[in-house]
Amino acid sequence: MGEENVSGSRLSRRRRANSPAGSKKRRDLWVTAEEEAALVARAARERVTVPNLLISAALSEGAETPTERKAAAAELMALHTLLARVSNNVNQIARHANAGEEFPRDARAVLGYVRQVAMRIDRAVEGLM
Repeated sequence: MGEENVSGSRLSRRRRANSPAGSKKRRDLWVTAEEEAALVARAARERVTVPNLLISAALSEGAETPTERKAAAAELMALHTLLARVSNNVNQIARHANAGEEFPRDARAVLGYVRQVAMRIDRAVEGLM
């Protein structure tokens, strides 16, 4: 009886609970040998079956799609470009201030822009988490 509990608990971690209404649809999926090996390896790491892995990945609310991942990467590249431009402006302000000349009037606007970019970076990073 002790062995039944052990094997039963293993199955409960690997399999989804049966639906009261039973299975409604069957989906067949063709994958390459490399994709199959990757799916089997990941399912083993997560201690679930391959179908369970695929279903949970597809239906999980927090999962990001490849399109969302590309959009996030594009946003980070845009932020990188903005940061490079802002850094150039800050260096120009510092050179101007170190030359002993009057502090530029546009400096406040540039520093405000730096804050906006920093907040945008924070939001992008939070979105990835």
